Amino acid sequence: MNKLGKLVPAEVQAAAHAYKRFGVAFGGRFFMLLFVGLVWLGPAFFDRRFVYALVAWDCLVVLAWLADLAQLPNPSQLTVRRTWRSPVPLSIPSYLDLTLINASGKTVHAEMVDTVPGQLRSEPPTLEVRVGPRSEATATYRICPAQRGDAILGDCYLRYQSVLHIAERWVQASVGQTVRIYPNLEEAKRHSIYLLRSRQIAMEKRHSRVRGIGREFESLREYQQGDEYRDICWTAAARRGKLVTRVYQIERSQTVWIVIDSGRLMRARVRGLSKLDYAVNAALSLAQVALYSGDRVGLVAYGRAIRQQLPAAKGSAHLRQLIERLALVHEETSEADHLHMAGRLLTDQKRRSLIVWLTDLAETAMMPEVIEAASMMMPRHLVLFVVIGQPDLGELATKRPQNAADMYQVAAAQEMVHRRELLLARLRERGALAREVNSGAISPVLVDAYLQIKERNQL
Repeated sequence: MNKLGKLVPAEVQAAAHAYKRFGVAFGGRFFMLLFVGLVWLGPAFFDRRFVYALVAWDCLVVLAWLADLAQLPNPSQLTVRRTWRSPVPLSIPSYLDLTLINASGKTVHAEMVDTVPGQLRSEPPTLEVRVGPRSEATATYRICPAQRGDAILGDCYLRYQSVLHIAERWVQASVGQTVRIYPNLEEAKRHSIYLLRSRQIAMEKRHSRVRGIGREFESLREYQQGDEYRDICWTAAARRGKLVTRVYQIERSQTVWIVIDSGRLMRARVRGLSKLDYAVNAALSLAQVALYSGDRVGLVAYGRAIRQQLPAAKGSAHLRQLIERLALVHEETSEADHLHMAGRLLTDQKRRSLIVWLTDLAETAMMPEVIEAASMMMPRHLVLFVVIGQPDLGELATKRPQNAADMYQVAAAQEMVHRRELLLARLRERGALAREVNSGAISPVLVDAYLQIKERNQL
């Protein structure tokens, strides 16, 4: 994640311009002055000459309004700049800066309304700033994205007045832009750092290397008590006149494919996010750890067809491409075509690899198609099959029924839980690493499973 700065949306600025034919209005003090003129109404009941005084006062207020309007800066002398402080991750608060640049010689009091879509903020922000002559002022507002993908921000609208607050101009600045909402970057970073550090400590306790588990050659060293005899390099021992053993490390440059089901079953929501959102966040955590470990990572997201596919590669530039593609993975209303995806991946990936499959199981009496598709992959690849569970289903299955209606519900939930366990057990019998994980724990469980596979040289 050392290149997250490149994920920050670009800064946008534009000069203001009138957006209505008559983009002027009356300030608050204009109406206050008119109200003050009403004091002439009382004497006007007794002497009509006070009516002329009232009219003269109103004309004077209008002239003051025109004079104040004339000294307001021209719209072209005002510039609006929108600045993003960080990338825009899902469900994480972010902050934007709106800056008003005043190139005129007058002080301006302005109210800015930014056009923000509902997926970033429930209502448009309204910000007030005071800008001195030939200076600028910045106001900040908060957003909290509720949906991944591209969000379109519109223009910024301004209402500005002078220090007299009698006249007012209405203008707009064309700062519209499209920004991309990414998966939860902070969660991926937090889980990755924690798990990597935990694994590092565990391996340091075992002399920093898992001797004899990985089979990728690293170096030669003098034989030590406890080394396996099969690791002795007899040719090197003959040259040096003493026993020399080979040192191995966990294999690198292996291939990991992350497969994400975006069909209708992944639309179920848990604590405000869909199962697909949790799957995408977990995929990002796993991709970061796998790339850090030196493996090549590929991505396939599918529904009725392949929606996103990225060939396996490594490096920080590839991580950024993964983040971009994961941001565009969206839910579908139809059932996913698992068999089509499996056939496509078998065609593209000939060598043995780790397939991390994030999906859910349909509650039908027949064998789910996704189980058959996973079985197609297992003769050639190692499949880590992860089913995202529904917490309320497990809670209902363990609930003590209080009446007949509760009993039927509990029995149905227990049958569903039992059936899912049987399906996963069948996959395990065939050689897959299958497990059901609650949505909130999927990221750490997924990364931990990957690290165990690497340590045990199962791939």
